[in-house]
Amino acid sequence: MTLEGEFYRYQSGSLTPAEELLDEVKLAAADSWLVENGRVRSLRAHEQRFGNWVENAAPELKSELPAFFSEVSKIMPREGRWFPRIELHLEDVETPSLYVRIRKAPEQLGAIRLYTYPEPDPRQHPTIKGPDLSLCMQLRRNAQMHSADETVLVDEEGFISEGALTSIVWLKNNILFAPDRSNQWLDSITRKEVFEIAKQCNLEIKQVRAKPQDLENAEVWALSSLQGIRPVTAWNDEDGNPTIKVAGPKRFESFCKRLRMLAAPLDEIESLNI
Repeated sequence: MTLEGEFYRYQSGSLTPAEELLDEVKLAAADSWLVENGRVRSLRAHEQRFGNWVENAAPELKSELPAFFSEVSKIMPREGRWFPRIELHLEDVETPSLYVRIRKAPEQLGAIRLYTYPEPDPRQHPTIKGPDLSLCMQLRRNAQMHSADETVLVDEEGFISEGALTSIVWLKNNILFAPDRSNQWLDSITRKEVFEIAKQCNLEIKQVRAKPQDLENAEVWALSSLQGIRPVTAWNDEDGNPTIKVAGPKRFESFCKRLRMLAAPLDEIESLNI
């Protein structure tokens, strides 16, 4: 298996090994999720989200999606830690195709440091995972130049959209906050899971417009399907120095425990009807 994982193309009802990796410039949509020892969180939500993107970009493939998802689940290893990615490629206008990469998941990471990108969000397709993936990886690498792990994207007025590859939420005065729809951001499934946990804990949820400095003294989390919840310990400026003071993790462990409980065995998840 390469660093990119095993790559398969879906054709005629089955997955066959693809001979070569494709140019991500033609990646029209992608979705991924963590599988640990055969268990996964919100798999059908990931498939539904990907299905919506496929329906918009290549509606002729909609009828094939249930069988494609079924084949993907069949080939997933039931042991170990994995991070599969399903993909829609527009190789040309007339031949959109479905693919899957079966990749080993990176190790579980701990605390994360943030850095605010100094220009307005440069993405062209912020509500779809795929077309901007290469750019988002570049934005994350940009954070590393400032002694941080993740880049926070803001609009022309400085209001937070999300992280380059994460969703940003914060807790303050027993209220869970997140950016509202004033800006465009990816419809994060992990964010929805965290919202549901907050409801179970009787926490108020508010979606607001906020600038990085508004998160001063809040407990800040970066969310993703791969890493779950990561507590933010620093928010650095362009010189790599902490510029926003964040609170220590208080509810982090309890939310992580509840998030892990959402994982279900692959073999017991009902099929998705599209």
